Amino acid sequence: MSVLSLNVGRPRVVHAGGREVTTGIFKAPVDGPVMLRRFNLEGDQQADLTVHGGRFKALYAYPSEHYAFWRSQLPTADLPWSMFGENLTTEGLREDDACLGDRFQIGEAVVAVTQPRMPCYKLGIRFGRPDIVKRFLASGRSGVYFEVVEEGRITRGDPIQCVHRDPNRISIADVNRAYRDPDADIPLVRRLVDLEILPPGVHGHFVETLGR
Repeated sequence: MSVLSLNVGRPRVVHAGGREVTTGIFKAPVDGPVMLRRFNLEGDQQADLTVHGGRFKALYAYPSEHYAFWRSQLPTADLPWSMFGENLTTEGLREDDACLGDRFQIGEAVVAVTQPRMPCYKLGIRFGRPDIVKRFLASGRSGVYFEVVEEGRITRGDPIQCVHRDPNRISIADVNRAYRDPDADIPLVRRLVDLEILPPGVHGHFVETLGR
């Protein structure tokens, strides 16, 4: 597993739907090294901290392998690395390989898996098509959010090495399936709720799902 592209960007104002929107989804590749701090990479910034960034969304990785799928789905779209707003475009690390609580060393930093990405309307702004949000969710190709356990420098090309496997073995792919169709696996939803290993917002979603 490795980092194919290291991507950062500052918020910018764009025009969408007849209004101005500030978003940090537009990122660009850099070689590094870039220091990964507790809440983000240096040179990177989120626009709306109520739904982006913070402890549980400090670093976002998206598998390069998914780009082939999206190129088949959107043949006329230009899809450079960083198109999904990811900080890391990775090779060899997919949603089935990343379990909640797993820890990985990337360069000098150590990060822990926290949750999948649940896209907002700003992904539609990035692609210039609102339907990408539903298509993204339906695809199960969410990418992986991490919190920072140990700060350190990351460089394009760094290996990604697993240094701890969480014993619960609930993958990001499992969480995606439970989110898309909770009735298909109620025992999994109950397990997610009982273990309390998801960040508060996502955990609350599954609590409400059980109580509906």
